[in-house]
Amino acid sequence: MRLTAYTNYALRTLVYCALHPDETVRVEDVARAYGISKAHLLKAARQLGQHGFLENIRGRTGGIRLGMTPEEIRVGDVVRITEGDLELVECFNSETNSCPLIGVCRLSALFRRGLDAFLAELDKVTLADLTGNAPVLLDRLESFAAHTDG
Repeated sequence: MRLTAYTNYALRTLVYCALHPDETVRVEDVARAYGISKAHLLKAARQLGQHGFLENIRGRTGGIRLGMTPEEIRVGDVVRITEGDLELVECFNSETNSCPLIGVCRLSALFRRGLDAFLAELDKVTLADLTGNAPVLLDRLESFAAHTDG
């Protein structure tokens, strides 16, 4: 299974905000910190705001900040929202399935159990867990930014 870059960017945005808990950060800052496109992050930040993970502040001095505590944000929830339908195989979607083995195929049941196990593992991890080594993460981001800026 491979997650989209969109999910990766959403998670990176949350990590960045968690590393700057007392600040309203700009999407530009997140983009620069990771060396990724601001345009890609804007959509993710908007969706994260719609689901309460981020607070989106409009205006000249606006930006984003966490809308929940890092302990409340489970990685599995973010992945479910940003990935949408997690249809590993065609038969996961009853409307588009064309496989004649639906209902008797053990492969689809295996894939379903695997997906459920994957999400269960992600549900065990919070944003607080991901940022438990904040000083190291901040140092790495600052080193990266210094290297790419000049």
